[in-house]
Amino acid sequence: MKPPILALKSVRLADGPKMLFDGVDLSVEPRSRACLVGRNGAGKSTLLKMLAGQITPDDGERAIQPAIRIAYVPQEPEIVGATLLEHVTAGGAAEHRAQAALAIFGIDPEKPTSGLSGGEIRRVALARAFAEDPDLLLLDEPTNHLDILAIETLEQELAASRAAMVIVSHDRAFLERTTQRCFWLEHRKVRRLDKGFAAFDAWVERVLAAEAEEGRKIDKKLEQEEHWLQRGVTGRRARNEGRRRALMDLRQVKVERLKEVRGEMNMGIASSGLSGQRVIEAKGIAKGFGDRTLLKSFSTRILRGDRVAIVGPNGAGKTTLVKMLLGEMAPDEGSVKLGANLETAYIDQARADLKPDMMLRDVLTPLGGDQVMVRGQPKHVNAYAKDFLFTDAQIRQPVRSLSGGERNRLLLARALATPANLLILDEPTNDLDMDTLDLLEDLLADFEGTLILVSHDRDFIDRLATSTIALNGRGDVVETPGGWQDFLRQNPGYFGAIAGPASAPAAPKAAPKPPEPKKATKLSFKDQHRLKEAEGLMATLPAKIAKLEADMADPALYTRDPAGFDKLSKAHSAAQAQLVKAEEDWMTLEEMREALESGR
Repeated sequence: MKPPILALKSVRLADGPKMLFDGVDLSVEPRSRACLVGRNGAGKSTLLKMLAGQITPDDGERAIQPAIRIAYVPQEPEIVGATLLEHVTAGGAAEHRAQAALAIFGIDPEKPTSGLSGGEIRRVALARAFAEDPDLLLLDEPTNHLDILAIETLEQELAASRAAMVIVSHDRAFLERTTQRCFWLEHRKVRRLDKGFAAFDAWVERVLAAEAEEGRKIDKKLEQEEHWLQRGVTGRRARNEGRRRALMDLRQVKVERLKEVRGEMNMGIASSGLSGQRVIEAKGIAKGFGDRTLLKSFSTRILRGDRVAIVGPNGAGKTTLVKMLLGEMAPDEGSVKLGANLETAYIDQARADLKPDMMLRDVLTPLGGDQVMVRGQPKHVNAYAKDFLFTDAQIRQPVRSLSGGERNRLLLARALATPANLLILDEPTNDLDMDTLDLLEDLLADFEGTLILVSHDRDFIDRLATSTIALNGRGDVVETPGGWQDFLRQNPGYFGAIAGPASAPAAPKAAPKPPEPKKATKLSFKDQHRLKEAEGLMATLPAKIAKLEADMADPALYTRDPAGFDKLSKAHSAAQAQLVKAEEDWMTLEEMREALESGR
């Protein structure tokens, strides 16, 4: 293995009374590609700043090879200068390299630095990092605010780069494509796995299982030693003082281990009761601004329980589409009908409602008092905040003291306490750690209402979406059953004609575009067969289920024939699941048939 270009040795760092790092060892070899993973608040961003030389450790050593060039992109970059080109060259990059990097990310070099969107800020910061041709790239949440196409561009640039990399990100798909090593920041230390992120979860499970076994052994040893202590240490004090000290050491290990027991989030969604079966129906809606057509004629039907992902480049009209579907913005053409009994909760990616000077408790109790209504029941604000891993001390602190992930968690806490049967999430995964993401996915999967998800997180979409609506920025809108990978398979080349954002300079002349495959006008034979099969099951299964329920209603059956009752119960559950699947398949295939026949 080549010697490291940068290393931390026995590093310690405290943040007030809280110890962040206690003996951290970390080394970065040339061209190594590593992710840095850990929970929100563990100190990932601080560790990146220490690697970048922006923070000095309280103890330990930061060793770096001479003349090593480091490019660091923080979680919230600041863009300064008169023009974007001026900003990108401010770090010493040659102008031609800066021009090329900005072009790769679709940015006009002469655009002023004021009034930039979140996505533009991120792309400019990344362009500057690549233009500086570093030996080491340090990236803190680089995919935040990037659309899926920009994320794929970033992946391509990272693959082509010769720089070593340490990346902090919540985006699983991104990390699986870009890393070959994992650093896990946990319990104030860093552990290393010399495999890519795809192997991380299984490795962590093994580590935690081993720690649990070690904890069990410590508990047993402590129990034995305490029993011995109670049976006469005073009579053998001099001879056994060493054993007593060992016991005290064991107790301290136990104390430290209990301190490190991680809190468990207790998220839940407040339900406001069921909405109507048909939540939203849009027919032929279109929208334009000035000379630009944002959405051409588009129709969709969103039913209760659907999880609809909306994807596309930044500026393509995703937020506009959401507003039209919610009835907050009128379409230029077509109509939108909302179902009955809708109660909506909205999480905005801009976090616009979080004022820096607001206290956490005020965010959760905007009307005052110390109670939060959670799923119809009052709960003390401190107890509710603990469900989202906030401490009593944090409750009295201002929002500006929170990390990006903690602010997003606070928004989730407020939104999930609001009774809703229609949940709108706009980039909910930004800055969340992976454990919180896993819990959020489980929560949304069990949500009885309807979900509309605007996201660039491909893995999150694949795990949740029942259908994906894609906008390409040229007015075209297409809906496909399934998640992101399903969309790609069914719509090859859909984004291929996009040259980049409207602010981008003219791109070189592209190669001749291959002819588009002929569009299908009817269901495939396989889909037609499944549609007919689903219709048959929907006609016969209700009677079968009713018969099983009647047989199970015999009050003496379980006592007389428990095995027979169990058999009927399993058959009943299987028939119900089969009916639900048939109804879902029929709905999906019928909508596909209507779309194909109408040519949309």
